[in-house]
Amino acid sequence: MEHTKKFSPGTSAIVFLLFAGFLYICVWSPSNPLLPFDQPNGPPKNFTAVEFAVKDELDLALEEASMRNKTVIIAVVNRAYVEQSVNAETTMLDLFLESFWLGEDTRPLLDHLLLVAVDQTAYDRCMFKRLHCYRLVTEGVDFGEEKVFMSRDFIKMMWRRTFFLTEVLRRGYNFIFTDTDVVWLRNPFTKLSLNETDDLQISVDKYFGSRRPDHNLINTGFYYIRSNNKTISLFDKWYSLKDNSTRKKEQDVLLDLLRHGVVTELDLRVRFLETRHFSGFCEDSKDVGAVTTVHANCCRHINAKVRDLTAVLRDWKRFKAALTKYPKAARNITRSFGWSPHVGCLNSWKPQTLT
Repeated sequence: MEHTKKFSPGTSAIVFLLFAGFLYICVWSPSNPLLPFDQPNGPPKNFTAVEFAVKDELDLALEEASMRNKTVIIAVVNRAYVEQSVNAETTMLDLFLESFWLGEDTRPLLDHLLLVAVDQTAYDRCMFKRLHCYRLVTEGVDFGEEKVFMSRDFIKMMWRRTFFLTEVLRRGYNFIFTDTDVVWLRNPFTKLSLNETDDLQISVDKYFGSRRPDHNLINTGFYYIRSNNKTISLFDKWYSLKDNSTRKKEQDVLLDLLRHGVVTELDLRVRFLETRHFSGFCEDSKDVGAVTTVHANCCRHINAKVRDLTAVLRDWKRFKAALTKYPKAARNITRSFGWSPHVGCLNSWKPQTLT
């Protein structure tokens, strides 16, 4: 009589594992000796390796603030610009941010603003306002106090800013750089060339209607720059002259470069922005229907800038209110508009008297 052999569960499991191992050797193993040729070692050709590069704080800050085309808006602040003095009604930073609220099509741009804080107080205030913030640390230097125009510390801070912005270009980001003493009344991208032919579009103190660098007094308080090899080379060359430019601010050094052949040397396309759209206290825009930004340039002290920029926003609100109330008279309202005198900034150049 034949007896049916029964395998215990343990024996069945061993047999299954041996069979699976044999199949792996025959079919899946890349070193299978039974195949007619060896498969190449490594991943299949259609396999894409994913690299997890370590990103630093600047990478993350830029990424969070960036538009889809890797463009950001950058402003630099210190304690003097975020803290309210006893004699001021507000702060420079608050005025700057208020202009985005009051301007035309400017509110969404705050999502792409990166505030670069050069001291801890400025960084804390930025974080409190829930903005995109980056802490720029400079060992052994206190950039928190007001740096009076053309003082030694002012010049040093401007060069530190230039070095930082060069790094932003190296990381592939286009950007608008704006001083925080610039109020934004309209979306500037509507007045900027957004194609890839213009490498640098920069504001001027006075506009003479010429494309030639020697006919324009540039102002580095507002400009739009594209990241490419040409602009990176320009900023490298610019910063390299820092130690050979005693008593010159970085703006003057860049102007010298533009006037002495760097545009041709690097094949740069530079556009000088009209003060009709990108105006300032050096030269007011005479067309309130077209003005985009107003810069408190030609001014020496923060309190004076705050006073006169407050007047600019007050003028702007009155203009907009008049248009809303009397839409049929829009043309006459626009033609008759005039900016309040920049009294604070005019007086900022006078010798200070001790009281």
